[in-house]
Amino acid sequence: MTDIATDWTAWVDGAALPNPGRIGIGLVLVSPAGVRQDHARLAEVRGCNNEAEVRAVAAALELAATAGARRLTIFSDSRFAVDCLNGLDRTATRHLDALLSATKARLPDFDTVRIVWLPGRRNGDADRLARSALGLPPRTEAPPPARRRRRRAADTPPQKEEKHQR
Repeated sequence: MTDIATDWTAWVDGAALPNPGRIGIGLVLVSPAGVRQDHARLAEVRGCNNEAEVRAVAAALELAATAGARRLTIFSDSRFAVDCLNGLDRTATRHLDALLSATKARLPDFDTVRIVWLPGRRNGDADRLARSALGLPPRTEAPPPARRRRRRAADTPPQKEEKHQR
C-alpha cells in the first residue's frame, strides 16, 4: 500500500521502434505533495521492448533519487521488468541480465522500493510519453469489445403484460 504522506510514485513505460530498434522512455513521477513531473526521452542505445521497459524503471529510480525520494512505488505494465526486478523471473539474455543487475543495484539508494505490475490500459500517460519520445502519436482508445452475457432469470427485466383484444 502506498503511504500518500511519504511515498513517491512513478508510472513508467518503454517502447522500441522497430522491435528491436530505437528506445523511447516515458515516465510520470509524483512527489508526496502531489507535484507531477512528466519525462519523455530517447535512450542512447537501441534495444528490444523488454530492454526499453527495464530502462524506464531505471530512469524512474534515477530521477526519484535525484529528487530526494526515500520511499518509491513504481508502476509498470511490463511483466518481464516487474517479475525480473522483484526476483520472480530471470533472463538468459546476457545484456538484459546485466541491465537488470545494474537496475537492482540502485534499489538500496532508497529506504523502500515497490515495483508493481498494472494493466497497460491503466498506464496511459507513461505510454503516451514513451511513444512521444519516439515521435509517435498517442494510441487511440478503442472502446472495449462488448461482452456478451447470458441473462439469468433474475437479471431479466420483467416483461410487460400484453393484453390481446379480440
